[in-house]
Amino acid sequence: MIDILLDPFRYAFFVKGLVVATLAGGLCGLVGVYITLRGMSYIGHGLSHAIFGGFAASSLIGLNYYLGAGIWGLASALAINRVSRNRRIGADAAIGVITTASFALGVALLTVFGNKGPSFDAALFGSIIGVSTADVWALVAIGVFTVAVVLARYRELLFATFDPEVADVSGVRVARTDALLMLVLSLSILATLTVIGVTLVAATLVIPPVVARMLSHRFSRMLWLATAIGAGGGFVGMTLSYHLDVPSGTMIVLVGAVLFGIVLAATGGRRLRRTVDLGAAVGPAPVAPPAAPR
Repeated sequence: MIDILLDPFRYAFFVKGLVVATLAGGLCGLVGVYITLRGMSYIGHGLSHAIFGGFAASSLIGLNYYLGAGIWGLASALAINRVSRNRRIGADAAIGVITTASFALGVALLTVFGNKGPSFDAALFGSIIGVSTADVWALVAIGVFTVAVVLARYRELLFATFDPEVADVSGVRVARTDALLMLVLSLSILATLTVIGVTLVAATLVIPPVVARMLSHRFSRMLWLATAIGAGGGFVGMTLSYHLDVPSGTMIVLVGAVLFGIVLAATGGRRLRRTVDLGAAVGPAPVAPPAAPR
């Protein structure tokens, strides 16, 4: 039994995939806390589709995948953020229009001109075979950057998440803070597509924070719980994907879904508090009198 479990670790491609899946799960869990509490869970799904347009364009013109898709994804995120400020349109409509159009453009480009880069299926569903050393280091760099942003801008991000209007008049540059969050989100999605895939990455942004929210009502605890849950789901999911010969992204999401079901059954959703309740559980922000989370 032990030999069977340790067998995949003999292969370098699996070890790289396992490292990337674990880091990607933790990264998505961390960023996903802010996204879910803002009521923008759909943006992860939408941005992954938008980035696919950049993936297609980059593969056609021979541009580096991270550079081309990253610029495309960031532009889409900023466009969504800008359009969603129009109260007549709303964030959900902005996400739907911009991201689906970008995904459709990507499919059209690959259909007409063919795919010259990473495989189409790998981009959609994830694959451990295509993970390179560069992917590992890119994810490490993005993870370090994300953690640095969260630590350096903790209260600004928190204040803008729970009460953006009050934060804006209290001195927090909400537009700049939102743009920084969109940058982190775009980079996180971009770095995880090789293992999780376009169609499934949204689940890794939503499931860990929701599970963490059922286990705790303290925001700071939610951050590290969601990160740990995401990392654990990535590790277990990647291991199972090798033994069951199932795409890595599929197994990572299924592991997360099973965990969600277990926690929901155990807690009955008792601890799933509303966002306003979480926002009331913190100390004062340095830039404004309203309360901010601990």
